[in-house]
Amino acid sequence: CRTPRSLLLLRSYTSSISLPSCCDNCNHSCLCLLFFFFFFFFLSSLAESEEFGPVFIQEPDDVIFPLDSDEKKVVMHCEARGNPPPTYSWYVNRTEVDAEADYRYGFIDGNFIITNASEITDYGRYQCKAENSFGTVLSRDALLQFAYLRTFSGKTRGGVSVREGQGVVLMCAPPPHSPEIIYSWVFNEFPSFVAEDSRRFISQETGNLYISKVQPSDVGSYICLVKNTATNARVLSPPTPLTLKTDGVMGEYEPKIEVHFPTSVLAAKGVTVRLECFALGNPVPTITWRKINGNIPKKARLRKSQAVLEIPNIQLEDSGTYECKAENPRGGTAFKGHLQVYTLPQWVRMINDTQMDSGEKLQWECKATGRPRPTYRWLRNGLPLTSQGRVEILNGEVTIHKVQQADSGMYQCVAENKYGAIYSNAELKILASAPVFVHNPVRVIATLGKDVSLECKPRASPKPRITWKRGDRRIQLSRRIVNSSRADEGNYVCRAENQLGSAEMTAVSFVLPDAMRVELSPSRVEVTVGESVVLSCKATHDTSLDVAFQWFFNQRPINFQQDGVHFEYIQTQSSTVDLMIRSILLKHAGKYGCRAQTSADTVLAEAELLVRGPPGPPGVVIVEEISDTTATLSWSRGLDNHSPISTYNLQARSPFSLGWQTVKTDPDPVTGDMESAMAVELNPWVEYEFRVVASNAIGTGDPSAPSRGVRTKEAVPSVAPANVSGGNGRRHELVISWEPVSEEFQNGEGFGYIVAFRANGTRGWKEKMVTSADSTTYKYRDETFPPLTPFEVKVGVYNNKGDGPFSRVVIIHSAEGEPREAPTDVKAQSISSSEIRVTWKPPNPGPGRPRGYEVSYWKDMEQEESGQKQRTVRNETSMVLTGLEGNSLYLITVKGFNSIGQGPATAAVTAKTRKAPPAHPPSNLMWIQEGNNVSLSWDPVKAKDNESDVIGYMVLLKQEGRGHNQVTRTINPSTMLSLPEGGTYIIEVRALSEGGEGAVSSQVRLVTSSGKLVSLLPSLTWTALLLVLLVPSASW
Repeated sequence: CRTPRSLLLLRSYTSSISLPSCCDNCNHSCLCLLFFFFFFFFLSSLAESEEFGPVFIQEPDDVIFPLDSDEKKVVMHCEARGNPPPTYSWYVNRTEVDAEADYRYGFIDGNFIITNASEITDYGRYQCKAENSFGTVLSRDALLQFAYLRTFSGKTRGGVSVREGQGVVLMCAPPPHSPEIIYSWVFNEFPSFVAEDSRRFISQETGNLYISKVQPSDVGSYICLVKNTATNARVLSPPTPLTLKTDGVMGEYEPKIEVHFPTSVLAAKGVTVRLECFALGNPVPTITWRKINGNIPKKARLRKSQAVLEIPNIQLEDSGTYECKAENPRGGTAFKGHLQVYTLPQWVRMINDTQMDSGEKLQWECKATGRPRPTYRWLRNGLPLTSQGRVEILNGEVTIHKVQQADSGMYQCVAENKYGAIYSNAELKILASAPVFVHNPVRVIATLGKDVSLECKPRASPKPRITWKRGDRRIQLSRRIVNSSRADEGNYVCRAENQLGSAEMTAVSFVLPDAMRVELSPSRVEVTVGESVVLSCKATHDTSLDVAFQWFFNQRPINFQQDGVHFEYIQTQSSTVDLMIRSILLKHAGKYGCRAQTSADTVLAEAELLVRGPPGPPGVVIVEEISDTTATLSWSRGLDNHSPISTYNLQARSPFSLGWQTVKTDPDPVTGDMESAMAVELNPWVEYEFRVVASNAIGTGDPSAPSRGVRTKEAVPSVAPANVSGGNGRRHELVISWEPVSEEFQNGEGFGYIVAFRANGTRGWKEKMVTSADSTTYKYRDETFPPLTPFEVKVGVYNNKGDGPFSRVVIIHSAEGEPREAPTDVKAQSISSSEIRVTWKPPNPGPGRPRGYEVSYWKDMEQEESGQKQRTVRNETSMVLTGLEGNSLYLITVKGFNSIGQGPATAAVTAKTRKAPPAHPPSNLMWIQEGNNVSLSWDPVKAKDNESDVIGYMVLLKQEGRGHNQVTRTINPSTMLSLPEGGTYIIEVRALSEGGEGAVSSQVRLVTSSGKLVSLLPSLTWTALLLVLLVPSASW
């Protein structure tokens, strides 16, 4: 028989309360539970009846309201609890809202509702006030903004004309909007967006499109697209045409920074900062960034071909002066700006509700951090509180001397800087009551020979004067009876008195012969991580007294609700409890205490728990010595957690590794008695962090903190470029390409490539230096070598320490160039009124082989430039030109092309499209049934002068629900059709001509059953000549 666990939990929360003895007997557990339910109901009733001032549950938040929203109401939320319940009012821009003055205003509880809100009348800062009979509090400010995006002006934008190679800025000029918008640009037609790269940049500050060096492919129409971040609404600007001037090509010129971040940038702590910098120039400038007197944060990222420096989660240490630099072979220019990070106020110390006796001194202090440093102001019941009389205010401190009842109320400390304000609220209650004893009389139980306390704590304000008497004799008590004996038993009367009244309380003293004893076993236990253990606590005490237990861990009470996974309270008997500790962790090692308490005595017994586990993290890792491939490390031992350390594992991390990697060591292995070792086979000129991990027989522990970052020393490169290849290029060019060597293997500063090559069969190598570590291509031009000349090629590496290895030698051929000859035997033949078939033969084999062909065609009497072009997908030698005008003469040329360029065009050949087919469809369709066949006839079609002559007819027979069609061709205006199956048939007729197929006739629908024709018109017989229902149909 065991006491229910629910009762034990109730006991754990009421350890200071004497429980009825029935609760120790499981037969009375239901009665005991009923007692507790009534007890807690009583406590909750007391809590509900407590009166207090307003406390905010929800304060208004900033709102961005879309003006085009279907929901026409703005709701500013505000809710507070208090007893009595608070009432609410609102302020807009520090002026109280008069709900009766504007029909659009309404209130639901504390919420403020604005119907048909408008930016002109309702934009501003809103504040909620909650008040009841105990005081008034003001909420934080909330900003109401309105989101909208107007349309661009419909005025036509002028074109922009520049020379090839010149830079250009296309202005967006966005329409009125709120809040922020996102910019993008459309090229020619939606949704073809401008792709940003090192040559093209869209500023999210100005919205403008910047092209550093215009190319012929940039010619076209540009449209600025803006998107509202709050509403997702989008609008397009009128197009801005960009054309090239014909008076020459722009020469090279030095960079000019056209868009940049401000000279002073303010940013809130924790946001992402984007600094823009883009320059016009020819050649296209390269953008680089640096932080003056410091390093750019590691978390920073370069976006949009380095035109944007993005710093996420910005912190105070990221403040400073940043510089962007634009360079090309013609020169360079730079821009500097200062980034300053600010922070909103944050509380370090807040004020709390306080109850005081009248006449005492109140001292409150609130403190906040922020940048700029916050200032403070105080409010009492929503009104400013200033230094005067008994009130002294100094920054975040307020002192009120000799508090009075009139000082009761709600107080607020406001900390603010230019970027925001925060509020700390508290209620001050000044107490005034005559003495009242909650418990009277009280029983005091002492143990023979021990001290006992006599408590006399009435509710009273101001503090009462206390006197004691025993019987009729007044006695002096220091609230304790020392070395209790039987003579100390009896009644003691406490009298409390202040200016508002007096009260008495009787304490009845009993002395017990024996003290309580508590035994906790085992007193010392050693376990391994993951195991479980039970500690048992037994109390020996006077059976007339109830005993309550409480468990402690390292002198702190154990919260069985929060840590129920590992700790369980088990009541085994009325005077014995167990503590179950499951799945033990290292953190559970320490002292455990069991405290047994009766109304007469309190005794604590302790036991020690030792936990064996994997080692703790080693101490600080220091890099003692560094070379190009080694690092000597030292560290201090961490906790072995009661199991000797067997080995250490050294780990390293670099910008090129995937997290932490184990490194080779000298010696190997590193045993547990060592506190230094050397990491070997590192890469030169790489920044490393190191850490150490310890292991023992139980497992591997947590790693040490990382060492400071150190860079290994420089060395000659040891890795050659991979995948050396090449080819293509223009005529007389040798193009050599390779995979760049990763920075991890460059081994030092001044890294570059040595490109060596020689014509096949020659002896001497030509060597060219490529100084950029990111380069992947080198082009060598020599007019003397013919196309497709084979070369031996190898690519080596070097840095400031010397030359490294070369790659293996590969054979690369020089470029064959663009096609040098035109195709031959070009023929063009008209196949309809809108199609011409063109055929040709490829040019003679040789350098400059075509990879495809381009066919140009234009109408007679037109210029070739106004014509159209079509390209083959591969090396086909024929093409059908479609979409042509009928009865028109076309001129046609063919040229080959490859990746280098285009070859010469053939001489133009001509072909004339045929006249258009007849536009008038066959009419007056009639049919006659002859057994299972249908005889169909129609009126002949006569072509007009501008139409092709009719050369026959095409009859389509299709059965509904079947995919197969039957096509019959005839030169006569009649034909015989067979209908073998039952079903619904559709018949259509077209005229045929040299210009193609003519217009389709109206449909004839026939319904048959088992091969017999069913009349669609009941009044007609089977052998009669029928005019069949004509159903209009689309062309097939």
